[in-house]
Amino acid sequence: MKTYTFKVVVEPDEDFDGNPSGWHAYCPALERHGASTWGETEDEALKRINDVVRMVVDSMLEHGERIPDEPGDQVEITVEPRVAVTL
Repeated sequence: MKTYTFKVVVEPDEDFDGNPSGWHAYCPALERHGASTWGETEDEALKRINDVVRMVVDSMLEHGERIPDEPGDQVEITVEPRVAVTL
């Protein structure tokens, strides 16, 4: 069993007129696979991107696709169990 730790980015989002419109969240290593979402609050966007990353990885594994392991600053792979905590 492997543990994949993916970097995610959560940033303020704006509408077409430049007004605040929530938060955009994405996973750079998986963005081309659809790992991007949004939320009305930063916490909501972070929770949603967590769910999206899990769905993308599950789908990739189910279809026999290779999970990205680089660039090194975007993905960390370990074989020992880990717990990720974001504060």
